[in-house]
Amino acid sequence: MCFYSKLTKKAEEIESRFKATFIDKSRYVPNNEIKAFDFPQLPVICSANPSALDFFSWGLIPNWSEDDTIKKYTLNARIETLETKASFREFTENRCLIPANGFYEWKWLDSKGKFKEKYEIGLKDESLFSFAGIWSLWKDPVQALEIHTFAVLTTQADSLMSEIHNTKKRMPVILTQESEKHWLQQAPLENFKTLSPALVAKRIFPASPQLDLF
Repeated sequence: MCFYSKLTKKAEEIESRFKATFIDKSRYVPNNEIKAFDFPQLPVICSANPSALDFFSWGLIPNWSEDDTIKKYTLNARIETLETKASFREFTENRCLIPANGFYEWKWLDSKGKFKEKYEIGLKDESLFSFAGIWSLWKDPVQALEIHTFAVLTTQADSLMSEIHNTKKRMPVILTQESEKHWLQQAPLENFKTLSPALVAKRIFPASPQLDLF
């Protein structure tokens, strides 16, 4: 799963890495721990405009939704069922990149998850990478606003993430720099189920009761 990420690089570094320009750079604020359940607006590069970094809200709201309550269930989307789930199947060609330079996961140390260890995962040099995502444009019928929203795709955990996310054994779909263009250009979903750069993890704090993380 992916509910906590990190984006601490300068705006200019993000622009250089992704060869895209912020539409409104003043809105960008580096954040050491981004929480999906706050439904933040984050920099996103979408297939409709790959040369721009715009701000989309985390939690995909399908364009047919009458309100935004669904977003708490659409923060992540399983790549294996993307084409069959009603909330996502209409948006499989709406591809996007979500820049990050780290994400967080908790390892359960007991069967009920009372004791957990927090890990930060990313590239060895803490450089930028991207999560694979899908996006939607939703029109709020009450406020008459158009809102861009996204979901982060997840896949079966690799060997490293299976040790950390040792209950559901899932991880975000992390694109290599080489594969980002292919993702935006609608390459088959199958190509991205096991694709991931070499990740490293570091423990943030030792075992302690964590009852309110989710």
